Amino acid sequence: MSLARDERAALVESMRESGPDVPTMCEGWTARDLAVHLILRERRPDAAIGMFVPFLAGHTRSVEREYTAKQWPDLLDLVLNGPPWYSPFRLLDSVLNLAEMFVHHEDLLRGGADPDGPFLPRKLTPQLQKALERPLTMVARATLRSSPARVTLGSVDGRELVTVGRGDAVSVTGSTGELLLWAFGRAPVDVKVTGPDAAVAALANAERSV
Repeated sequence: MSLARDERAALVESMRESGPDVPTMCEGWTARDLAVHLILRERRPDAAIGMFVPFLAGHTRSVEREYTAKQWPDLLDLVLNGPPWYSPFRLLDSVLNLAEMFVHHEDLLRGGADPDGPFLPRKLTPQLQKALERPLTMVARATLRSSPARVTLGSVDGRELVTVGRGDAVSVTGSTGELLLWAFGRAPVDVKVTGPDAAVAALANAERSV
């Protein structure tokens, strides 16, 4: 199995343990909502596009209701099986799915946690941390392109992974997984942010989303 498939399996196992009604880090979403999102993304591109094209939003909501009504074990089987063989999400699994599965797994695990409080992350393998570096670079360049500071994301072993934005220099240090979650605007995350107070405050108030 690939790391993406491993993380998918781990996500589904966590969903089985948690049940469909627990909160996630995605505001307003339960585990069921998260499962439906993943299924639409991979199996129903006709519905997924409605997330970005307003006049198709009604169709998206209709398909969402169809899947939301399914039994929880059936939803989990669809998530676990992943996209159909002909889907680009299967053909490019390691590129398109690893970060998606990791971030949404953490969305589930951290659901209900205090976004401003301390959080002890699960321990990731060195292989997974390394594999997340590529998507981290891609995501950071997208979410921080309008950053009010020049942000350098650095690993705990002292490497600079990516620098994005303009303005006063701010450093964000943490494991690759935590940096990826931070770049997506998730909270709580275990990172250290350092720099001029005004720049750090501006960065904290800036939106980070794709």
